[in-house]
Amino acid sequence: MASNKSDDIAPVRAELGPSRTAVAFFGLGIMGGPMAANLARAGFDLSVWTRSDGKAERFASEYGGRAAASPAKAAEGAEVTITMVPDAPEVEAVLAEADLAEGTLVIDMSTIAPSAARSLGERLAERGVEFLEAPVSGSRPKAEDGTLTIMVGGERAAFERARPVFDALGERIVYVGPQGHAQLAKLLTNTMGAVNAAALAEVVIAVQRAGLDADAFLEVAAGSAGNSTVLALKGRPMLDRSFEPLFKLEHMLKDVRHCIAEAETLGVELRLGSFAEGFYAEADRRGHGEEDFAAVITALE
Repeated sequence: MASNKSDDIAPVRAELGPSRTAVAFFGLGIMGGPMAANLARAGFDLSVWTRSDGKAERFASEYGGRAAASPAKAAEGAEVTITMVPDAPEVEAVLAEADLAEGTLVIDMSTIAPSAARSLGERLAERGVEFLEAPVSGSRPKAEDGTLTIMVGGERAAFERARPVFDALGERIVYVGPQGHAQLAKLLTNTMGAVNAAALAEVVIAVQRAGLDADAFLEVAAGSAGNSTVLALKGRPMLDRSFEPLFKLEHMLKDVRHCIAEAETLGVELRLGSFAEGFYAEADRRGHGEEDFAAVITALE
């Protein structure tokens, strides 16, 4: 079920309004930084922690909130704990250090394997901690303006409890179903995007080899059956070989690999996804992992 910020869905626990809720946010990277900033602007009582020295302090100075010296310090008194880190090992490490209190709601907004999300949720439940997986789509620009698509998996009551938090971060908020389903949805859509970007990279190379007017081509493509969000976001960067990271190539590669592995457990062979994985792996080997995933074009040239 999809909804947007205008939907009037009351949370189960009224105390989770922005003016009252204490939120601990872990991870201030390309996506996490602007997401945490939106929570601060919305009025949540925010504490932040990240492994990079001085980054949490700089964030607090610019956006408000408290910079914590450790995950445990950030989580003290927090009703909601949010993780936005690269993968499951980092999620596990942060939460292990956080010393979560019973009744805390943990929201993992990273993209991790569905099996890892289910396992984490089961273990947290044994400690009386609620868990939602809530991976996001939209890259850095939508993280900055609070219009992310948020896919949520877990107990419906926990989802309703978390709605004020999600409303501060996203525009399209979708309750997908039980734990594992939101992560699978995210991996599948990212793999579609990865395949699309690899196809776009081949086309861009042909455009340049033929000497086609690049601006004219982008305009024509935008009105064609080949139009897509990937074309709009990655066409010009590929043409210019400009790879400032909005979503890192190494993270796209990780997501595609998780998706292929999960599909195999379902008896599904993602042949196009597996083919594209090779190009992202090659670009990563060439040193482009920290750059935007538009850099997949370097493996196709």
